[in-house]
Amino acid sequence: MNILILNVGSSSVKYEVFENDISIIKGLIERITGKKGFSKAILKITSILREKRISIDAIGHRVVHGGAIGKTSRITPSLIKIIEQVTDLAPLHNTPELHTIRECMKIFSIPQFAVFDTAFHSSMPDKAFTYALPHGLSAKFRIKRYGFHGTSHEYVVQEACKKLRKDIKKQRIISCHLGNGCSITAIKNGRSIDTSMGFTPLEGLVMGTRCGDIDPGIITYLMRKGFSTEKLDSILNHQSGLLGISGVSNDFRDVLKSKDPRAKLAIDVFVYRLIKYIGAYHAVLGGTDILIFTGGIGENSPKITKLIFNQVRHLKIKNKIVIKTDEAKMMARKIMNLL
Repeated sequence: MNILILNVGSSSVKYEVFENDISIIKGLIERITGKKGFSKAILKITSILREKRISIDAIGHRVVHGGAIGKTSRITPSLIKIIEQVTDLAPLHNTPELHTIRECMKIFSIPQFAVFDTAFHSSMPDKAFTYALPHGLSAKFRIKRYGFHGTSHEYVVQEACKKLRKDIKKQRIISCHLGNGCSITAIKNGRSIDTSMGFTPLEGLVMGTRCGDIDPGIITYLMRKGFSTEKLDSILNHQSGLLGISGVSNDFRDVLKSKDPRAKLAIDVFVYRLIKYIGAYHAVLGGTDILIFTGGIGENSPKITKLIFNQVRHLKIKNKIVIKTDEAKMMARKIMNLL
């Protein structure tokens, strides 16, 4: 069985075909602009598959925000409407993803599925996803902790338990996805019980250009100083994090190499925030059996992972492991299970 996995960004489409659990072809189409660009990208992918004589039996679409949808779902007109309703919560992602879904529905007559980044975190208890805001306000505007990177966290947790020969349903796990975007998740008995990203991917850890946790009073303070919502959005999402503190780069490798004192401060803040979250989730879980690192930084910065391991030694976590994430493979597995 061949499954085509599509991962659509704001200006790119990653594609990969899995034959059962084995990747047989993958590629990336970049610098896409407008709806017509995404339509052309899909046509190009179908042409490539035809040239290589690769037939596909199903398609999986990565969808960043699924709202209240808690599982991988077959795409139908009613599901598309549900995704449309939460598009304003992740417009840069859900808008091109929806367009690609509609385009594929026109071209292909095979089963298609949506795999949601938020789905893995739908198991969080009320006390973890509820913000201390007026109930009516939260209900009206669907304000809650949704969490992201769910497919990555789910994959590395399964792989870690396989490698360590542990029963996932008996483990207390902290999973750290560290890249340009960063999140940390507490997993108990195979289920997410808390995660650092919240209503949007802006909350939580220090990231490449995102600020992570800040006092919300800073936002209202700057608004009173004349900053527009558009300017604040740009500052918090695109000018903060490692880039904002260091003034050097949003790329962890560049910041790590720099001799600038601000770069060192950026690394210190990054590590300190992560250790705080590990400690908090260790407490929430009642102890930790496995600590996982993944993502571009987590997989390729042994100096940092070693530093963090040393600083949480007192927690006596027996199993510390680095796992290479593979969201596309996880998506393919989910779809195969449904088929």
